[in-house]
Amino acid sequence: MTMNPNDAVTAGVMAGEEAHKELLESIVTVARAFFDAKAASITLLDAESGELVFEAVSGEGAETLPGTRFPADQGVAGFVASAGQSLVLDDVSKDPRFARDVAEGTGYVPKALIAAPLLRGEDVLGVLSVLDRNDESRFGLKEMGLLDLFAHQAACAVSVVQAARDARGSLE
Repeated sequence: MTMNPNDAVTAGVMAGEEAHKELLESIVTVARAFFDAKAASITLLDAESGELVFEAVSGEGAETLPGTRFPADQGVAGFVASAGQSLVLDDVSKDPRFARDVAEGTGYVPKALIAAPLLRGEDVLGVLSVLDRNDESRFGLKEMGLLDLFAHQAACAVSVVQAARDARGSLE
């Protein structure tokens, strides 16, 4: 039996996407534990729709948020995605970039957060966010640097899957 090369690529992409999902879920789970936070999430930019999509969530919202979309130009995650820079907010209610209606739509309204862009070169692929430390201590520059490392790992995983999807699209 001869295997069509396209079938092999498709099988590889599907396996890669499953591993990608597991890796993103692992990253948010570890980030949430590391920062002792109530929630952590990765949203990815859907360039066609102009939306951010929850891909992986740990803690608050883990059961309901995956797949949820919101405009990429709204909220703190939207700011981080458009600016391509990390952000720490100790009190989100005092920041005009915080979109309370978007947060209420997710079912969880944080008090504090830290967010980092998922970067591939200069391209923003999405955002990694960590919400509300359990001990209510503040996020700082040290935590921002550490979150950037987690975001880099997530960006690598996203890049590999996107490259595999592009390869499959070229063959089709």
